[in-house]
Amino acid sequence: MRILKFWKPYDVLTQFTDTEGRATLADYIGVPNVYAAGRLDRDSEGLLILTDDARLKTHLTEPRFAHPRTYWAQVERIPDEAALQKLRNGVLLNDGMTRPAQAELLPADPDLPERPVPIRFRKNVPTAWLQLTLTEGRNRQVRRMTAAVGHPTLRLVRWAVGSITLVGLQVGEWRDLTEQEQRDLLRTTGLLPKRR
Repeated sequence: MRILKFWKPYDVLTQFTDTEGRATLADYIGVPNVYAAGRLDRDSEGLLILTDDARLKTHLTEPRFAHPRTYWAQVERIPDEAALQKLRNGVLLNDGMTRPAQAELLPADPDLPERPVPIRFRKNVPTAWLQLTLTEGRNRQVRRMTAAVGHPTLRLVRWAVGSITLVGLQVGEWRDLTEQEQRDLLRTTGLLPKRR
């Protein structure tokens, strides 16, 4: 089994081919027979897990195998406790209620490299960074959730999938998971029994 972690840059498609000549995973990863286990939108950045194992890919992508995914979202204005509580309780979107999430205001801006295309800047509108941990992965879910509580997302970075994080990677870099990281990920997804 091969499992990679990759820091997907902004404006890169989560696929290996594109007929329109846009940047894809093939521009960064030359490992044969691995596929993205999940997706990140073209305008989102951060952690992507790739694997050659079909069972792991299924457990990472199908909603019934709920597992935590942690995102850092830079949002317009500073959310108050009421907005955070709405995110924690679940938000009604056009495709139904979201599962409860963990949501907190980060005390300081995360140490991230500048994005090649800067976020929209408005002098009179402050921004804040949220940490959100979800156990489902609907299309553009974080962006839709923050907008629903009045704080549109300006920049979105997936920081972690379970205990696997971006630590040790630079934008556009990948590496194989260590044996311990593989075991941890398999436990997170239910493919290995949890430690007692």
